[in-house]
Amino acid sequence: MPLIEFEGKRPDVHPEAFIAPTATLIGDVVVEKGASIWYGAVLRADCCRIVVRERANVQDNSVLHGGPDTVVEVGPGATVAHMCVVHSATIGEEALLGNSSTMLDGTSLGARSMVAAGSLVTPGTQIPEGVLAAGAPARVTKPLAGTSAEFWVQANPPYYAELAQRHRNGIEQVD
Repeated sequence: MPLIEFEGKRPDVHPEAFIAPTATLIGDVVVEKGASIWYGAVLRADCCRIVVRERANVQDNSVLHGGPDTVVEVGPGATVAHMCVVHSATIGEEALLGNSSTMLDGTSLGARSMVAAGSLVTPGTQIPEGVLAAGAPARVTKPLAGTSAEFWVQANPPYYAELAQRHRNGIEQVD
């Protein structure tokens, strides 16, 4: 797993986090206990800080980056699903950013909310707590409570925490 120092700042990874061997962390990246960064993900903190909180997961081929004087934060138990882009944005506790979605500068996703797959959260958009947002541009469509989407928000944190431990203990490079 490439952990790369940039201009004196280096990734700080908790020993109980899982970082896939093909993930790349550059610069001022913090990965807390029980968090997981999956295959092909790139967290490039060369001009901002990136924080992945406890039990959060950043899935395969996602990219996190930010502009100067910003912080990119993935909240506790939150999910950045496969092939997402998160730029100068904040994701709340146990929120889920669906596959191939993008969050742009100054956006936030509230706690236990979900952005549907393929959505675009345009600059400055604030998605409140406990809702489903979808589209390009993403708009709140309904409360998340009682929907099938609520299942994914609730199921992802424990599933990925357990899966990360299986990968931590069960992967081996094959020549």
